[in-house]
Amino acid sequence: MRRPGSVQERVRALRRAGGGCLQVVSDFDMTLSRFSHGGKRCPSSYNILDNSKVVSEECRRQLTALFDHYYPIEIDPQRAVEEKLPHMVEWWTRAHELLCGQKIPRLQIPDVVRESGAMLREGYETFFDTLYQHDVPLFIFSAGVGDILEEVIRQRDVLHPNIHIVSNYMDFSDDGLLQGFKAPLIHIFNKNSSAGGSASYFRQLQGRTNILLLGDSLGDLSMADGVPGVQDILKIGFLNDKVEGRRERYLDAYDIVLESDETLDVVNGLLQHVLSPGD
Repeated sequence: MRRPGSVQERVRALRRAGGGCLQVVSDFDMTLSRFSHGGKRCPSSYNILDNSKVVSEECRRQLTALFDHYYPIEIDPQRAVEEKLPHMVEWWTRAHELLCGQKIPRLQIPDVVRESGAMLREGYETFFDTLYQHDVPLFIFSAGVGDILEEVIRQRDVLHPNIHIVSNYMDFSDDGLLQGFKAPLIHIFNKNSSAGGSASYFRQLQGRTNILLLGDSLGDLSMADGVPGVQDILKIGFLNDKVEGRRERYLDAYDIVLESDETLDVVNGLLQHVLSPGD
């Protein structure tokens, strides 16, 4: 935490305004889902597909090659976002083309998720249930696969009506086979209110002037850009990987940085404080 005094004042402001003014805007992969467990990397929503029985070994090899090429570009602190943008579009587009070539059946998505090693962060039940019980909207903004992450949440019995998801959703043919991804393409550096019709969603929540933002990348910082009438925003960042090399930039960008923390304990404690009655 770079500015503890400022963070404390913002938390007090959130609490004074109460749950009726609060909304949560969150990334999914490696933010609500776990980055690792037992020393082993947990899958993202794309990895769940990549590693499943519905993807051939050759396709898996090509997807891994794409990751090995583009991920270092994504997290390279020496490159500006503008320089990274065309690479991210190219990565997502090429990955989608490979997946579409697999003719993945819609009916197999639940089994693919069930058989994966996907895990939500420890404390996820408290997080999702607290927001639902206090009628706090949760906007999940993900550059992953919407169908997959939605199924992960559904299978954990926490896909509550207060959740709105914008992500890359699959487009299936009449016979139920993957034929494409619905526009617009959402990658890690274009997650803002102009993407995926999120502007209309935020307009419906104009009384929700306080935002708790959760992310794990610097690209997630823009998820609430363009939200009308924001008064206070508190940004919590999960620094999961390459911690030493990225700590300073995260501390500059996020109000609170959680290093290698696979729980939602800090977030849940904050929500409990903000949503509890008090002066």
